[in-house]
Amino acid sequence: MEILRLDALDNQYLWHDAVGLATQSLGEAAGSRRLYVNIDSVPPGAYSTKYHSHSQQEEFFLVLEGAGTLRLSGEEHPVSKGDFFAKPAGEQIAHTFYNSSSAPLVILDVGTVEPEDTCYYPDNDMYLQKSNGVRRIFSGGGLDETWSPYPNGEAGGP
Repeated sequence: MEILRLDALDNQYLWHDAVGLATQSLGEAAGSRRLYVNIDSVPPGAYSTKYHSHSQQEEFFLVLEGAGTLRLSGEEHPVSKGDFFAKPAGEQIAHTFYNSSSAPLVILDVGTVEPEDTCYYPDNDMYLQKSNGVRRIFSGGGLDETWSPYPNGEAGGP
């Protein structure tokens, strides 16, 4: 077991998109197998994810810095540093964060790693199914290879 430092995280555990949404995958870097532990930094005017729910994955969120809006089960809630909540698995609990402020919104995002899970995106009526290491996107029962689950355009990289 190794003690790691946040400010020395290897680039392979960093992800960002075109508008500056960034994720630090701490759990993966530390060797966690059954939990993911991420720090998500959402720039002003951006979303943390598309509005979605999970069939199997349970999640916990803690706002570390900044302020924004949490959309949870169809309702909007203002959030700021120190606010937290848990989200049990199930299609009825969709969520996303929006940074409505002028400073970064930084969120601790912890959840279970599930070998099989279906994400439902109610705004788009899309399903992302993860099974046996394969991801498939469905719309109305048919496979759709053109839709993207990324909230702010296509994904970037390390």
